[in-house]
Amino acid sequence: MTPPDAPSTAPRTWKKPPFIANPLLRYGLILVAVVYLVWAFGSLPFNWARISEGLPRAARIFSGGFPPNLERYELLITGFKESFQIAILATLMGVLLSIPFAVMAARNIAPMPIYVIGRAVIIVSRSFHPVIVAILFVAAVGFGPLAGILTLTLYSIGFVGKLLAEEIEEINWGQVEAMKAAGAGYVAILFYAVFPQILPRQVGLSMYQLDSNLRASAVVGIVGAGGIGGTLMNAFGRYDYDFAFAILLIIIAVILLSEGVSGWVRKKIW
Repeated sequence: MTPPDAPSTAPRTWKKPPFIANPLLRYGLILVAVVYLVWAFGSLPFNWARISEGLPRAARIFSGGFPPNLERYELLITGFKESFQIAILATLMGVLLSIPFAVMAARNIAPMPIYVIGRAVIIVSRSFHPVIVAILFVAAVGFGPLAGILTLTLYSIGFVGKLLAEEIEEINWGQVEAMKAAGAGYVAILFYAVFPQILPRQVGLSMYQLDSNLRASAVVGIVGAGGIGGTLMNAFGRYDYDFAFAILLIIIAVILLSEGVSGWVRKKIW
């Protein structure tokens, strides 16, 4: 017979504690979420008659896209060349401008007033969808690739600047302390203690942003900001679904190619 004070030999398993410890609050939030989803779907104005009428039209559009028409390849080449120019220029300008704003928005290396300004610029850059910004720039500078370059530059500053600022806040502080102990100034600390630690992340973000800008250049072109998007919109407007489908296939192929190139570059660097 086992003594009452003997240790238990039964195996014990670790169980991850719940995110919300209070069971009433946990299940109450789940119930509220379910009720909200039911209410949201029930209150949306779905027009089932219009949806049923639109399905045959969608079928005609997709059937009209086969086979893709590449006869007007000159328009494809011109549109994609402009999209590439917009994406590359916007990425270069956006990445270069994002570095000082990322330094300003890093709490561990920037004083509070500079930090607030840097964070404000990044927040404003990330607050609006590129299409909305493109509409504003088209109204400001007119139709064409300049509006697309300005739009994607601002978009790049917001995305790359935020992630770089977070990367700077997570650097190894020992190198910075060593530079300070040697009497280095602020600029020297940035170039020899901070930037080398974030360089791999910077290259990866730049390649990803180039991919993103290639996709976004097709979207902002729909509102007149240059690139292949304008050609795509005109093809849909003329009911040239076979040509529009060819443009979509080329966009997919270009993105796949750029993804492969960026992956190869990242492997070479790391």
